[in-house]
Amino acid sequence: MITSGQMRAARALLGIDQRRLAELSTLSLPTIQRMEASDGVVRGNVDSLMKLVRALRDAGIELVDEGAVSQSGGRGVRLIERVR
Repeated sequence: MITSGQMRAARALLGIDQRRLAELSTLSLPTIQRMEASDGVVRGNVDSLMKLVRALRDAGIELVDEGAVSQSGGRGVRLIERVR
């Protein structure tokens, strides 16, 4: 799974815009825009999600699930739960 927040953070780390992510993933710009506009987990057909995740991985992004440990040890971003 990938969240819209992870998509935006991944783009920021790569320094690319939505149009470039669309090109890298061979998805349309409106598809990328719709995915990023999602609230929470990105919804889409399996093929589109796999293209997106593969493109991010090939560009050097490791998606880290909630509670998971990063295996590569590279730089990353993780949103932690706020204590109130």
